[in-house]
Amino acid sequence: MQIIQTVVVKQVLTESSKKKLSEKYQGNRLQLQKECDQLHFELKRLEKTKTFSPEALKKHFQKEIQMRKEKIKLLEFQMEQLHILPLGSEIKEKEVQALKEVNVGDAWEAALGQPCIIIKDGIIKEIR
Repeated sequence: MQIIQTVVVKQVLTESSKKKLSEKYQGNRLQLQKECDQLHFELKRLEKTKTFSPEALKKHFQKEIQMRKEKIKLLEFQMEQLHILPLGSEIKEKEVQALKEVNVGDAWEAALGQPCIIIKDGIIKEIR
């Protein structure tokens, strides 16, 4: 019988991976900032049409803008942490699902152990 198991994918921090992550965080931050600016613009545009309640409109847009600002703060924190981490550190990149074969007589605790894939510069270096 096969079961679905979550596998953690970790990345070993190198100069190139650190640079890529920093660029990715910066790009995401810029995108969120653009979205905030666009939401401000849309709010002003819709306020002029007078077809919606100004209070409800403003409340909705402020909620959306606040969500993006929180994501920006999180990205800034991640960028700070990235600069602090030494090279060779393992950072969790994501989780994926995998099929695992289990049979009658297998040790249940061993079957449920948390597997981990270690990646260095885009290449799988180890499976734990």
